[in-house]
Amino acid sequence: MSEATTAGPAEGQPLSLWLATAGATDFPQLQGTVEVDVAVIGGGIAGLTAALALKRSGRSVAVLEAGRVGTGVTGHTTGKVTSLHRLAYTALERSHGAEAAEIYGKANQAAVEHVARVVAAEDISCGFRRVANYTFAGREDALPQVRAEAELATRLGLPAAFTADVPLPFPVAGAVRFDDQAQIHAVQYLQGMAARVDGGGSFVFEGTRAVGLQDGPSVRVAAGNGTVLAADAIVATNVPFGDRGRLGALCPPHRSYIVAAALDAPPLDATFISADEPMRSLLTVQLNGVTYLLTGGGGHPAAEHVDPAPRFASLAGYAHSRFGAGPVAYRWSTQDAMPSDGLPYVGPLNPDSRHAFVITGLRKWGLTNGMAAALMLTDLLNGTPNEWAPLFDSNRAPLLPGAAAAGHTTADSTPDGLENGPDDVARQTADLALGDGKVIDSAGTSMACYRDQAGDIHAVSAICTHLGCTVGFNREDRTWDCPCHGSRFTVDGKVIQGPATEDLPPHPAP
Repeated sequence: MSEATTAGPAEGQPLSLWLATAGATDFPQLQGTVEVDVAVIGGGIAGLTAALALKRSGRSVAVLEAGRVGTGVTGHTTGKVTSLHRLAYTALERSHGAEAAEIYGKANQAAVEHVARVVAAEDISCGFRRVANYTFAGREDALPQVRAEAELATRLGLPAAFTADVPLPFPVAGAVRFDDQAQIHAVQYLQGMAARVDGGGSFVFEGTRAVGLQDGPSVRVAAGNGTVLAADAIVATNVPFGDRGRLGALCPPHRSYIVAAALDAPPLDATFISADEPMRSLLTVQLNGVTYLLTGGGGHPAAEHVDPAPRFASLAGYAHSRFGAGPVAYRWSTQDAMPSDGLPYVGPLNPDSRHAFVITGLRKWGLTNGMAAALMLTDLLNGTPNEWAPLFDSNRAPLLPGAAAAGHTTADSTPDGLENGPDDVARQTADLALGDGKVIDSAGTSMACYRDQAGDIHAVSAICTHLGCTVGFNREDRTWDCPCHGSRFTVDGKVIQGPATEDLPPHPAP
């Protein structure tokens, strides 16, 4: 059987498996003024790990989540908890040196063990189980890379080995294996942490978007219908706001795709990622009596506007041809901040920040990088030395010349589909299908136009409220996405994901 190369309508529900199988949370919205030791902006893996660690150290915290806990990037992950990040160590040694690669490995391996401790100590039911993780070479030409990664990781003291015995149902040339790694139901894990953060003078607020952060002798966070006053604040929102666009420029957004299909077999005691291109990420999980195979890949910079249907079809074809998986049950995509120098950014939000801190650039491995970053900031706020923190310093100089300016494009970041012809709005929207959107130009104004299922046009400004880039339409998720720094909006212009904090202004419908 061959892997699919063409695609019609994508199969499966457009929903993360983790969100589809997790119960709903119901924390209140912020109302009025709350005073705590630390305000944590973002209810994903980094924010909630920091919040729970700080609370257990005796600090009071308030977590501000714009949506529901776990519905952001963490809720769209693979569920892998591992310090083996494909071929990260040879890449880091090449760009930063062996000591940097060693510190990165120690931090991420410590995160693996931190999850295990939290699950046990807090009695969180999230399907935690120990597995091996493999980076495999599907072809002989990728074998030298895999051998080099295994040799380096072993020298760095990580639980690594090279092996030709890879428990996949198809032949591969070899792999680097990390033992005693883990996988979890990421949303259930976040929900468990949130339940333990809330109470006893600490709070979790949902449906509460932070829109302002004032840093000084203390911090004031404006959010929803209230304010949080705190000694310190942590911005853990994937791409931060309040940093004047600096970190978004250093960590351009990257999009990834995943499909989940039923598998007539028990789950494997291992997770996998290919060293070859096209990259394929693999994980099995049993939920509600069904074994699912999660197949990920097809990633690209968010600035590239692509049709996701062929990417989903390719992943589904791989799952079917290599594993005999059934039809796709769920499909989803996500957007991650990818640091241009390969290292997350952890520390002060801006060079002059006194009490505002940030976690970003988790490079698609947030379940360990995010936890490691949260533990670094917990130590920092508690006055405890942390040996990893200098490597991840948020104020370090860009490694690559010009990297700081790479994401600051504004007016020239126009997505494919922008028409600059005559100002005939009716003509420009006449061919717009139901459920589709496009950016058009009318009298020098860029408009984001969407036709709903009833045939009505909804129009908002196409200029992102963060730093003025032009948004593009995401047909899979039916959202307006900013290609520069990753902000996302509903078809009616409401903010879904920052760094933007303001909605796209409405336009009169054409």
